Amino acid sequence: MVSTIMGQVLAVSGMAVAGLLLQRALRIELTLACLLVGFLAGLGLQFTTFDTGIRASNLHDLVFFVILPVLIFEAAWELKPVLLKRWLLPILLMATLGVLLCTFITAGLIYIGIGHAEGFPWIAALLAGAILAATDPVAVIAQLRSAKVSGDLTTIFEGESLFNDATAVVLFSIVIGLATSSLAVGDSYFAYFSSVALGGLVFGVIAGLIVSAVVLLVGSPIASRFILVFSAFASFYVAEHLMHISGILAVMMTAIVSRFTLREVEDSVAQGIAGTWEWLGIYFNSILFALMGLVITLAMFRDQWLAMLVAIGAALIARLIAVGVSCLIARPISTPISLAWQGLLVWGGLRGAIAIALVLSLPSSLPYWWTIQSMVFGVVLFSLLVQGTTNPYLIARVVGPQPTTSEDP
Repeated sequence: MVSTIMGQVLAVSGMAVAGLLLQRALRIELTLACLLVGFLAGLGLQFTTFDTGIRASNLHDLVFFVILPVLIFEAAWELKPVLLKRWLLPILLMATLGVLLCTFITAGLIYIGIGHAEGFPWIAALLAGAILAATDPVAVIAQLRSAKVSGDLTTIFEGESLFNDATAVVLFSIVIGLATSSLAVGDSYFAYFSSVALGGLVFGVIAGLIVSAVVLLVGSPIASRFILVFSAFASFYVAEHLMHISGILAVMMTAIVSRFTLREVEDSVAQGIAGTWEWLGIYFNSILFALMGLVITLAMFRDQWLAMLVAIGAALIARLIAVGVSCLIARPISTPISLAWQGLLVWGGLRGAIAIALVLSLPSSLPYWWTIQSMVFGVVLFSLLVQGTTNPYLIARVVGPQPTTSEDP
């Protein structure tokens, strides 16, 4: 049993390594390279007896308990506390009101576009909307840093993505509960959302303080890396599995509190932690896109091409409205985000790792799971091939080279 699992882990990791080589050879984004490797591997496995062990029934636990904690913690650790404080209000508005607007507008447009209430009911459209509300601008952030633009804009991208991922995952949990009848229709969704979210935030703050105290007490840079990696998995597991609150929010707050508390000892006790999270983020992102490639089939594009186009259009329109409304509300009471930056936020709001993680966790017992998976894969591919490749030109045109110091937009 252990040897089988080890073989499967090595096989998926090998695809990630192959993705690194393909990225270097073709000079494309790593996520796209890993996706191509996974797709080719999936085609090749049809002619072998090798079993990857990847099933819809076990993907949920793999994604939620292994992959998501690392991705969320890594993203939260990258945030700069000073800049986050400055842009916190518009970030929170985009991550709450913006996510709700994006979810329901996307769902409404998809529901109308599909036009098949029996085969694709409203709950299916709502599920797709919740998944597509999560953004993952990893490639855009790399492009912003390469162009040496203001740290403020990068922080807005990172912060909005992190917080909206957490909100979207909690919202996804509610909708999937309704779809699978594990959450009753008569339940108070607001009360459930509030208790799950608030519980995750409070537990994350407590966990972050405890973790920081342990790191300072141990006082070893190498041990600190282990403790923080352990805290990512432990905070999620305890919150989600034992306390039944939001594991994603717990991980996020554990990382933010730890980062804020340990920032003064980053060159001593916390030395090298950023590098640890960087390689873990690359590793798990690569695995996630390789898994996406494995489950992609040519039949998706043949049978679901119209649904994919509908989802792409709905996601773009919803993102435009969500960003615009959130920034408009925040403008009188916070540092305003210019229209140029809003345009970058709209086009740079790529769908990636979190959307893939959520859609891969859909139970195959839902009759419309394959349609949703096809739509999400279509949007992710559009993000990678169109938005991701055109963003550098948009950044150069709209923002241009900027000094490394923080400035108002």
